[in-house]
Amino acid sequence: MKSFLKTISLHSKEDMEIIDITQEILDAVQEAGFDLGTVHIMTKHTTSGITVNEGLPDIEQDILEMLHRIAPRKHNYRHARFLHSDGQMAVNGYSHLRSAVLGKDTIFPLHDGKMVMGSRQTIYFVEMDGPLHREYVVHVLGE
Repeated sequence: MKSFLKTISLHSKEDMEIIDITQEILDAVQEAGFDLGTVHIMTKHTTSGITVNEGLPDIEQDILEMLHRIAPRKHNYRHARFLHSDGQMAVNGYSHLRSAVLGKDTIFPLHDGKMVMGSRQTIYFVEMDGPLHREYVVHVLGE
């Protein structure tokens, strides 16, 4: 079995936004050149997420609104404290919780050189603490 790893960068523009990364993932899988295996997509950040859903603007907006309801910005989070490791106040507890709810990764099978996915599935990078420079990883294991 062989391994292919690609780190992809993006720049979020909003505090919270959903970014369609499906095509970048498909391009990375093609670059890997494997016929069979698995495709693992993972964010490298604790205040972002990876999710899969139907690629419709209303679903995207519903996801953002759900995350706002689950972890509102204004709340007495324990994370709102001085972090000696960063030398500053932590003010983004809500972003960490939103990320924990959404998840950091997803996995797809790879068969005949193509990802096995539903016709309506879209892969999203979800920013929850932007705007920031972000990275996610596409790891293909296969042959």
